[in-house]
Amino acid sequence: MTRETKLKFVREYPINASAKLLYPYLSTPGGLAQWFCDDARVDESNIFNFIWDGRNHYAEMTGHRTNRSVRFLFLNENKKHTPDGPYIDFIIESSELTQEQFLKVVDYSNEDDEEELEELWDNLLQNLRELVGG
Repeated sequence: MTRETKLKFVREYPINASAKLLYPYLSTPGGLAQWFCDDARVDESNIFNFIWDGRNHYAEMTGHRTNRSVRFLFLNENKKHTPDGPYIDFIIESSELTQEQFLKVVDYSNEDDEEELEELWDNLLQNLRELVGG
């Protein structure tokens, strides 16, 4: 039995935008489609479909706290949960000291190249910063 190795990639990105402004970009199909994927949709059973390079990737929003955090648990192509399934967390944090905002990204996935993931997320966050003016 082969077991896929998962990598837990965690980074904090400073972002110059309020949680209230940022949250819709992390939690709605319209917001996510502007920086995270080529397109995003939600079906009637609340399953998100993230589209990259014409391919569907299904995910369920399994946790969210308004203006604080969102978790997307990725499903298999039959829209079913898998044991130890990949997920992405977006957590909005702010420094009490400096009043700076940070977006913490936790990407738990089958991707095993940390440098590639870092490059991917750096680019995605650059897109997001341009959108929110931060």
